[in-house]
Amino acid sequence: MMKDMASSSLEDLCLHINMKISNIKKCLLLRDIGKDDPRKPVLRKIQNDVILVHDLLNKMENEVKQQEKQKDSLKEMQKAAEREQKEAQHLLEHIPRYLPKPQSCNPAFISASYDIPLPWRGLSNTVPTVKHKGQTKSVEPNTEKKPAKEKKVIKEAALITTEEFASVPAYLKGRITYDQINAVVQEINKAVLGKYKILYQPLKSMSAPVRNLYHRFIEEETKDTKGLFFIVEDDIKEFTHLKLDKRFHSILSILRHCHRLREIRGLGLIRYVIC
Repeated sequence: MMKDMASSSLEDLCLHINMKISNIKKCLLLRDIGKDDPRKPVLRKIQNDVILVHDLLNKMENEVKQQEKQKDSLKEMQKAAEREQKEAQHLLEHIPRYLPKPQSCNPAFISASYDIPLPWRGLSNTVPTVKHKGQTKSVEPNTEKKPAKEKKVIKEAALITTEEFASVPAYLKGRITYDQINAVVQEINKAVLGKYKILYQPLKSMSAPVRNLYHRFIEEETKDTKGLFFIVEDDIKEFTHLKLDKRFHSILSILRHCHRLREIRGLGLIRYVIC
């Protein structure tokens, strides 16, 4: 038994010494490699990579710490929300059966009874009283208001959804991205808003350049565009910074496919109508 233990310890010692010798050989080999000029660039690259990996590990460690802090704060928020929910449920279950009804106050009645002006309308709207044999009768002022001007709504094209983008055929998309398409949609909407704000503006308030644009807009309308919102390429040049290049026209084809635009041609113009 003692011999077996001694033999095992001796084998472990030999194994340990052999590992040390192997490590020393590797160190000597690496030292010799470091002196080799052709291999120095590779070693420098390895050193830089090690430094980058070390920095990434530090960033990951900081990110993990921040996530843990956020997790703790979310837990606190959850507990607070649960407390609020319990209190609200308690209030809901213990509402008094008999609550005082709100007292209604008729300002016309007060004014007629006490012959005082309405405080929120000023002295010019004082309600006079007319007495007939001990009876007091109030004469209501004419409070009719002029009808408010109807606010005109300018139609805009909706952004493309991810589902619609996925349904666009590959031959139409090419390398065009989802964000590029919606960026063009936003610029088209900008041109539509710029055009129709001028059309809805009173002529007297327009400067000479704006009035010229107004007359151009009117000339471009036809019987087919009545009641529709449309722009032409000159409007895109006027109100946006888009380049009317091949990619732009490819995006227009995608917008027609997704039913955001349609074209009306005539008199040498292509009118892009908002669907």
